[in-house]
Amino acid sequence: MNEELDRDTIKEIEKELLAQKKRILDELGDLSQKDNHEADDRAAAFPKYGDKPDENAQEISDYSANIVTEKVLEKSLADIDSALGRIKKNTYGICKYCGNPIAKKRLLARPTANSCVSCKTELQENE
Repeated sequence: MNEELDRDTIKEIEKELLAQKKRILDELGDLSQKDNHEADDRAAAFPKYGDKPDENAQEISDYSANIVTEKVLEKSLADIDSALGRIKKNTYGICKYCGNPIAKKRLLARPTANSCVSCKTELQENE
């Protein structure tokens, strides 16, 4: 049986999403530097360890890792913003593919989910 998603649960999820958003923004702030050429005015900072070849290699390695981490964090942030937008529009918890309610258990486990398990499973099988 699919338990209904109540207003109190949505408020708790919203609170958790806002906390996650703050953590991600803090992490992005630590990873990036101001860059007017980027859409969000931020870009991964290039570390500076020194001028020796091994230090240069470490700089490149760390910078590459920072770029990947930054992209993952930006995707998570976009998912959170999307979920918060659905909460504001009162469409949170509704599958974007079939229009049926998303199981409360799924939303508690993955608050940014925008599809029910059936639709997500079907999409993954068709990839």
